[in-house]
Amino acid sequence: MKQVEGSKRLRAREAGIVLGTMASGPTNTIVDVPGVKVGHATLIRGSGKLVRGVGPVRTGVTAILPHGGNIFANKVPAAAEVFNGFGKTIGLVQLAELGEIETPILLTNTLNVGRVADALVGYMLEQNPAIGVTTGTVNPLVCECNDGYLNDIGGRHVGEQEVREALNSASDAGVAEGNIGAGTGMQAYGFAGGIGTASRRLSAEDGGYTLGALVLANFGMRRDLLIAGVPVGLELMRADQPAPEKEKRERGSVIVVLATDTPLDARQLGRLTRRVPLGLARTGTHGGHGSGDLAIAFSTAAHIPHAATPLVRTVQVFNEQHPALDRLFAAVVEATEEAVINALCQARPLDGRDGHFAEALPLAKTRAVLQRYGI
Repeated sequence: MKQVEGSKRLRAREAGIVLGTMASGPTNTIVDVPGVKVGHATLIRGSGKLVRGVGPVRTGVTAILPHGGNIFANKVPAAAEVFNGFGKTIGLVQLAELGEIETPILLTNTLNVGRVADALVGYMLEQNPAIGVTTGTVNPLVCECNDGYLNDIGGRHVGEQEVREALNSASDAGVAEGNIGAGTGMQAYGFAGGIGTASRRLSAEDGGYTLGALVLANFGMRRDLLIAGVPVGLELMRADQPAPEKEKRERGSVIVVLATDTPLDARQLGRLTRRVPLGLARTGTHGGHGSGDLAIAFSTAAHIPHAATPLVRTVQVFNEQHPALDRLFAAVVEATEEAVINALCQARPLDGRDGHFAEALPLAKTRAVLQRYGI
């Protein structure tokens, strides 16, 4: 296996790339939202020619927990928006109908969705033995991107062991990024991609709320890459002449998960998800045909009890007439944009099946391009 370490990988801000104008949370990750935890399980083994069911393996699973308690017993309001429907996600139908999430959100590769969902159901049954007996069934939420360029995707190597590892390792101490967990075999804008995250914090006057984004980035063509509005992809391709990247159609995908402690109901969270494409567009994508692109948003401000009583439940929701709503929309756009760039900045070069190779975004060259544009 060829996994070139190269120089130390930096997050965007560590590399001097500051995106947007809003303040970030303490770690500038999705876990800045109180209660949210993230864990990964990563599989990297084997090299050379593809042998179905054996390898090479470049894949994994990422778990996002809305809170550290029993999520089935204490659900969170949520919404989803599909803006390019080639995905194979499990769980969006009930989410759209009820406006709530009742399991952790798991991210993995396309052909592993079934196995991961099965493992998640088993995990939830252990926590809630009443499921399917004295109460309803459970709606596992599993999203995917296609890592088949580097990974033996047909081998479906992510199973119960990896799912439990991701769930049990979930932490609010920070989030590892790049080609790790579900992002291991992913590519973005012609470079190694994967997991990226960022956060934004509203001012005290606007409530002091936090919004975080986590992306599974597996989309975009190199020529389209924009960083801080600069055509970095084109500039890097010109520098690599006379061997330009071959023209291809964009067929990648992206999953964006938003978390916030703002007291929003499902309808209001849906308004956040519909701002996600604005953040993605800032990085250059046009959402090509054959791409599976969607966003999920949830609020941790109040839990929805599974119990049937009381008859009436009182909740507080954000006043949409307040101008702070515009700052919340801006937070979605900025955090989504920076999360994608963090995925690129953190991912390391990695080989895969049949000699395929994903090079990392060259940070020194990227910074030089940005400096030429006055960034």
